[in-house]
Amino acid sequence: MANWYSADLHLGHQRIIEFCKRPFVSTDEMNAALIRNFQGCVGHDDDLWILGDFAFGKDAGRMENWFHQLPGRKHLIIGNHDDEAVVSLPWNSIAYMAEIRGGERDLVLCHYPMITWNGARRGSLQLFGHVHDQWRGARNSVNVGVDQWDMRPVQIGEIEKRARRLSVNKHWNDVEHGNDLS
Repeated sequence: MANWYSADLHLGHQRIIEFCKRPFVSTDEMNAALIRNFQGCVGHDDDLWILGDFAFGKDAGRMENWFHQLPGRKHLIIGNHDDEAVVSLPWNSIAYMAEIRGGERDLVLCHYPMITWNGARRGSLQLFGHVHDQWRGARNSVNVGVDQWDMRPVQIGEIEKRARRLSVNKHWNDVEHGNDLS
């Protein structure tokens, strides 16, 4: 059993291809590639954490079809585009934010990047989405969106490896005095 993390799939959202310069000509091509990539990573007994913006549109039948094609136990951290059609899918859990254990670390999961969070001074790592290809994150706060990870979910080992290479958020010392991350 493994944990996988992702955000901002935006299944069914034509304009996201243009907004984020995704390498697809249609939503059908994008949806199929995302589902295939997730199926190639996530096992049946794994937990898949979607940190917001699962799908776009009002067709509940299409959303349910995409949902059931994704493997694993699925958890939703609600994002700004997750409306009633998304929230009503049979997720194993639904929340606006979650605090879980990932490997040897405490993790704080939220759709939005935060400047500080519970456990931030004790080494917890915040995972987020929302900003797509605009920002990879910082040393202790990493974007797990598909636009940052080759259209696939990611595990904590890869996230921690990337975090070590990222710079410290320039506002860190403004909110967490006396806790140097360098």
